[in-house]
Amino acid sequence: MSSIDTIERIKRQIAQNSVLLYMKGTPDFPMCGFSGRVVQILESLNAQYAYVNILENSDIRAALPQYAKWPTFPQLYIEGELMGGCDIVSELQQKGELKPKLAAVGAISDKRVEFAIATE
Repeated sequence: MSSIDTIERIKRQIAQNSVLLYMKGTPDFPMCGFSGRVVQILESLNAQYAYVNILENSDIRAALPQYAKWPTFPQLYIEGELMGGCDIVSELQQKGELKPKLAAVGAISDKRVEFAIATE
């Protein structure tokens, strides 16, 4: 897949998912501590979100840092806006700023956390 095609795919994923986490591994089996921490934060808030396992998508893993101008993973997007990685997401949660952002896009549930693989 060309880098232009990959960027278009990333744009579609971000546009089609109000909350999207690009991570190493899956929410059930995170493959790095930083990805696992963001998943824990989202779960603690009962957030509904989609994810992309960048370890199974090498084209996205290579292109997303250039597209986002953010070099590391995980990357959390809410309503198309990059929130940041683990440190920033943790800080937003500690300041009480993350839950209102998630609630504003209808991503907070009173049920168990649900996640899905991002659509293309």
